Amino acid sequence: MAHAIRFHETGGPDVLRRERVDVGGPGPGQVRVRHAAIGLNFADTYFRTGLYPAPLPAGLGVEAAGVVEAVGPDVTRVAEGDRVTYTGSPLGAYSTERVMPADSLIRIPDDIAFDTAAAMTMRGLTAAYLLRRIHPLKPGDPILLHAAAGGVGLIVCQWAKLLGLTVIGTVSTEEKAELARAHGCDHTIQYRTEDVAKRVRELTDGVGVPLVLDSVGKDTVAGSMASLRRRGLLVCFGTSSGVPPLDAMQLVLHGSLFVTRPALADYIADPTERDDLAGELFGHVAAGRIEIRINQRYALDDAATAHRALEAGRTTGSSVLIP
Repeated sequence: MAHAIRFHETGGPDVLRRERVDVGGPGPGQVRVRHAAIGLNFADTYFRTGLYPAPLPAGLGVEAAGVVEAVGPDVTRVAEGDRVTYTGSPLGAYSTERVMPADSLIRIPDDIAFDTAAAMTMRGLTAAYLLRRIHPLKPGDPILLHAAAGGVGLIVCQWAKLLGLTVIGTVSTEEKAELARAHGCDHTIQYRTEDVAKRVRELTDGVGVPLVLDSVGKDTVAGSMASLRRRGLLVCFGTSSGVPPLDAMQLVLHGSLFVTRPALADYIADPTERDDLAGELFGHVAAGRIEIRINQRYALDDAATAHRALEAGRTTGSSVLIP
């Protein structure tokens, strides 16, 4: 039988349990996928703690890569034996195999490994929509990127350089600063010891940046707004420190700013747009223009250990679970 990591109550990493599950066969519009690698994302901890509600008991994880083992009726998008990856609902990627909607799957090029695909599908597509869909950017524009040494951050750094952007990245340690710079970050700011907004102003001749990509949330929102130029855009695409309080008057006081809280799901809901973004991402990775750093690998049974490392900020780049 298949195995999965599930939780019956919300809480800390200790609520995660390995269980035997009966996967069954695929129904109409469904396929059964055997996983080769599973993506580990900070958002997984939100479901476990209850910040993102889910009916209990529940599986966990929204990203994995593997092989299509069986195809149900009315499936035309993929075939048995296809190498595929996916990201998004429903929960349940922390498993050895699962049945899921065929329309959620994206074919993987032969020259991209399973673990690379699992590590980059959510992060890579997030970087893709942040840089290619959410704001008109032109070569020479500076951007502020929080968590520059994280999984999304390292991809954004590399992709931004391909677009000719200047990247100012925040990090917590000198080790992470070196990692970010090695991936194309032009300037690093250690947010624990430096005034982020002041440093951004220094680096931009007092003007500020047109775009801030903020995956941290509550702890960084004030500095993010203070770093923007007049009519700049704050993109709150993550909340690792909690949901930021947003006062509309602060947007006025900082120069008629704009703010958005996007979700990847809304940028890949259309299959054509998803395929376009994935094709651009896979093309850069296959050609070596973007490197996917998998700095942590855990056995599926060690999911609780992986969550502790995530929440303690001990990870860099991407992390995967291996069934």
